[in-house]
Amino acid sequence: MSTVGYGDVSCQTVLGKMFLILFILVGLALFASSIPEIIDLIGTRSKYGGCYKNERGRRHIVVCGHITYESVSHFLKDFLHEDREDVDVEVVFLHRAEPDLEFEGLLKRQHTRVKYFQGSLMNAMDLERAKVHEADACLVLANKYCPDPDAEDAANIMRVISIKNYSDDIRVIIQLMQYHNKAYLLNIPSWDWKQGDDVICLAELKLGFIAQSCLAPGFSTMMANLFAMRSFKTSPDMAAWQNDYLQGTGCEMYTETLSPTFTGMTFSQASELCFVKLKLLLLAIEVKPEDGGDPKISINPRRSKLPTNTVGFFIAQSAEEVKRAWFYCKACHEDVKDENLIKKCKCKHLANKTGATPATPFSAALSKPLLNIKNSVMAKEENGSKPVMNGRLVPIGPNGLVDETYGGYHISYEVKKLMPTNKPADQQKNGKMEVGIADDQAKDFDFAKTEMKYDSTGMFHWTPARSIEDCILDRNQAAMTVLNGHVVVCLFADPDSPLIGLRNLVMPLRASNFHYHELKHVVIVGAVDYLRREWKTLQNLPKISVLNGSPLSRADLRAVNVNLCDMCVILSAKVPSNDDPTLADKEAILASLNIKAMTFGDIITNIESMGDSKDALNNMGDTTVKRPGPIYGTNVPMITELVNDSNVQFLDQDDDDDPDTELYLTQPFACGTAFAVSVLDSLMSTTYFNQNALTLIRSLITGGATPELEIILAEGAGLRGGYSTPDTLSHRDRCRVGQISLSDGPLATFGEGRKYQDLFVASLRNYGMLCIGLYRLRDAALTTVDATSKRYVITNPPFDFGLLPTDQVYVLLPFERKQSRFSFSETEV
Repeated sequence: MSTVGYGDVSCQTVLGKMFLILFILVGLALFASSIPEIIDLIGTRSKYGGCYKNERGRRHIVVCGHITYESVSHFLKDFLHEDREDVDVEVVFLHRAEPDLEFEGLLKRQHTRVKYFQGSLMNAMDLERAKVHEADACLVLANKYCPDPDAEDAANIMRVISIKNYSDDIRVIIQLMQYHNKAYLLNIPSWDWKQGDDVICLAELKLGFIAQSCLAPGFSTMMANLFAMRSFKTSPDMAAWQNDYLQGTGCEMYTETLSPTFTGMTFSQASELCFVKLKLLLLAIEVKPEDGGDPKISINPRRSKLPTNTVGFFIAQSAEEVKRAWFYCKACHEDVKDENLIKKCKCKHLANKTGATPATPFSAALSKPLLNIKNSVMAKEENGSKPVMNGRLVPIGPNGLVDETYGGYHISYEVKKLMPTNKPADQQKNGKMEVGIADDQAKDFDFAKTEMKYDSTGMFHWTPARSIEDCILDRNQAAMTVLNGHVVVCLFADPDSPLIGLRNLVMPLRASNFHYHELKHVVIVGAVDYLRREWKTLQNLPKISVLNGSPLSRADLRAVNVNLCDMCVILSAKVPSNDDPTLADKEAILASLNIKAMTFGDIITNIESMGDSKDALNNMGDTTVKRPGPIYGTNVPMITELVNDSNVQFLDQDDDDDPDTELYLTQPFACGTAFAVSVLDSLMSTTYFNQNALTLIRSLITGGATPELEIILAEGAGLRGGYSTPDTLSHRDRCRVGQISLSDGPLATFGEGRKYQDLFVASLRNYGMLCIGLYRLRDAALTTVDATSKRYVITNPPFDFGLLPTDQVYVLLPFERKQSRFSFSETEV
């Protein structure tokens, strides 16, 4: 204490006054010397410290991992989109570094819904500050452009371990780069996908999307637009094709419970009712097993009846539109012509309380014999017999009993679970084999020598492990081989490049819902030294060949008949340079332009006999059907994977896309010829709001990968072969993606000025095919495909959309035990 004499207490002696003067001077000097330190402490205190306070009582999520302006802006644009029904969620970002100036501007613009805290996920104190234990979910973002994907995955898995250690019941959604790293998540004791934990593997989904484009060109664009939230704005100043494409980009995937009116309908009847009456596209339903197991998603199932409160998966423009499926009441809305007038009716509560009676089938045009069969099947189900196997109708004999023959083979449902596929010759009587034999493969295999045709889950074709040397072709061997209707993979990789997981590209093309002769041969053009490292995951998949060459070599490309392929995939496993990231796609772009600049003759080389060729030349696919290939490289079907979105401008020299145009608005992406991993960013938001949506997308894209299969692959020993039992063979009975041409075939009449609704209803009733979009020539005036023709994707066209003879239709095709009447390997591009 010090005083100058004006207080209640003051010095009375001269000595005291002298001491006080000296004390004041020294005290002021000492305090002045501490002022810079005090200012420095105040100035260095981060404004992103503190704790999260939920003052509004809203839910919040914690987002961590790779937090930058680009990743956050893309995430928030999709997460906070106006089309989402429930966005009353605060987003809390937790990261070690402070945001830069541009990032700060974004946080200020979204300050009412976004909070940022500086800290580490490995520190329990920082997790407490972000209130992780109270969060609705924790999302971990990955750096898609990192030089070491395995190290990035390891860091993010450690973050998940820290989060689960702090709060074991919090829901975690994580992005991973590599497929094989998914196995490490299974080692976390509290990781439970049944409680909402999920992993988005970028390599698995990226290559899966590309694989489906090999079966139906442009399908990757359609699916990418479906799970991303976008609002389309058409304009009369735009070209007609751009307006058609943009209208499709406004469609998203939603789930909604079907009203009691749908109870008792088949899926086909329900889907037709939704499309014709409600203007909604019903893709799939959630099926709950009778034994009380985990519910499964069934895409375009056949003949199974819909139970009460079935959850449906829809494609629509907004969540508001999808509510029609819940509001629809046959008694109140049957005569309503305008779908926008279908609102909640007064009898809705009565229906919920009293239970709904099965609705009258919507499609009255079904033939009477078919209805009689269905009635007999339902009666047999009530009596306890089993005429339906995995949603498929077992044939009914003329005496009204279940026919015990299937595909010419004797059926017994009480056979042993593990029945070997091959049978000794003395057990084959009258040319028939028992049910353990895959009926569609009798002509493809020597059953006396080969036991297993599918993997242990029955979801994929399988072959005994082969050495990569047995599958390597040189240029001369490839040129001597008649390759047609195959898939060419142009792969740029150094011997030490990170593995990209080529298994994720090939496995969807080897799904068991394809007959063996329908499998497209895959020819990989690239460095063998790199492929040796990938081969362990490919050695059990049939019909794969390797050409040790360069994707930039025209001689190598001609040797593999790139002009006769169904799809040419251009991939790169090289690590992007830190000096100039925009050059990451230089090889892929050069390869794409190189192929487009090539010209080809119209003569197909033929070989009289291939009996003496090496193993790599055998079984190269179905060479009995030849089709002429394009003369110009610009018409070779192609899809190029890009690392940097802005490089899409270099793929098409005749487009006028601005360099700053978003990827989904560019011409190559709209045409399905370009794909970038950035389009998968939207899956984080989609998975948070609807966990089943990711399951549906994964089912469509991966060809049927199951949790059981992932556990098997986690062992690191690759696919295991399995015996063909009735149970595993029934797993083939699932939908696959296809593309039907309207220029010929049974649907050709619909290309002559008919409407899309006519095509939708006829395809569903007559063939069980679910139409989901169109692949149309950009120049609608063209009546034939020439070297300059390009197509674009139209997702879920309106019911009154006019069709053209040159259109191709995206369909979800049910499995046929016999060869389909349609040809999917000879689509025009």
